[in-house]
Amino acid sequence: MKTTGGAAESEAERAAATLRDQIVDGERLPGSRLVERDLAAELGVSRLPIREALRALTNEGLVTPRPRTWAVVREFSEQDIDDLQQVRVALEPLAFAGLAATRTAEDLERLRAILARHAEAASRGDVAASHREAAAFHTVALELSPNGLVGEVGALLASRLRWMLSQHDDLLAVTDEHEELYAAIEAGDPERARALAEEHLVSSARRAEEHGRAAHVTA
Repeated sequence: MKTTGGAAESEAERAAATLRDQIVDGERLPGSRLVERDLAAELGVSRLPIREALRALTNEGLVTPRPRTWAVVREFSEQDIDDLQQVRVALEPLAFAGLAATRTAEDLERLRAILARHAEAASRGDVAASHREAAAFHTVALELSPNGLVGEVGALLASRLRWMLSQHDDLLAVTDEHEELYAAIEAGDPERARALAEEHLVSSARRAEEHGRAAHVTA
């Protein structure tokens, strides 16, 4: 049975969402092959939506294409990570400070809901869900920034940011730092929000480095 363009697009989006979660959550390891035929059988769709999904994930920076009908999960180099960290250092203090100055009741409600899910996942030790909500806190803060360009750049980097923000094991510490950031935003204190964002970036980089060392030892 033929699929309509809309249905094909929906299947591609669903396939991309599934693969994105698997990559960021560590179910598909860096360097592992992504073969159209195999993925189509696994996800129960035709090869066309898989091809579209892989193209989308390539554009998001999570997949590296190979010739013909397969790709690989991207292996982030130290330079890739340094580049992304530099962009975060430029964007996130600006985003959090701006949001603290302009936050609305709707903004606070949205962030509060994310933090509630984040804290609940961290408390029960659900690593994937905790990482997902931690990343959501950052990406939504970038989206809500009064500087529209910050939001645009954040959207372009969302998947890579989500990957980077999953590179830690200390779930409760991240929850605590996000609670402090939220409190500064709620209080309408841009300078406090900026300072906390800068501190959070330093601790995030440290945790990611520790996570990388632990993963290397385990491997």
